[in-house]
Amino acid sequence: MSSQAATGVAHYSVDAAASTFTVQAFAEGLFSAFGHDPVFGIKDFQGEAEFVPGTFENATLKLVINANSLIVENDIKDKDRQDIERTMRDEVLETAKYPEIVFQSNNISLSRSGPDRYRARVIGDLTLHGATEKNIWLHGEVSVTADGLRAKGDFTLKQSDYKIQLVSVAGGTLKIKNEVRGAFDILARRRG
Repeated sequence: MSSQAATGVAHYSVDAAASTFTVQAFAEGLFSAFGHDPVFGIKDFQGEAEFVPGTFENATLKLVINANSLIVENDIKDKDRQDIERTMRDEVLETAKYPEIVFQSNNISLSRSGPDRYRARVIGDLTLHGATEKNIWLHGEVSVTADGLRAKGDFTLKQSDYKIQLVSVAGGTLKIKNEVRGAFDILARRRG
């Protein structure tokens, strides 16, 4: 008998191609009134979740993001897009030095909101830009099917907690605020 069968733990792998994961920064400064709040799509990430179906005992979640995979999703000029992405990779995230962003849960609680639907609170540690911040809270909803699960939710974080220097673009006329907001709609498929 396999250890999965013995413990009853179901294992899931994130399907990044069938998921969306974004981070939105907020602008301040001269052009902030024109709606230049950049939204970055995270295109390359992996994740694993596991729990005992029905009880959610032993629930864990781990996500690993390729920091170099973030792209600007706003409808902006190509030159501005390239400038923002270069600044984000080279000066903000320093992806050559810190290539991965990792979230590891340490507490997951769910409450039923309907048939196979749950409100979820996930608390864990986020390692970003070489710094680990503990007790990051993710809130969302999870729906479970026989062959997978879908999690939708959001979170906020402050760049300064990760020793990220706040930058400006467009010749200093557009500055980015400290707080950023993440949103996710992630599909994970059951393994085995």
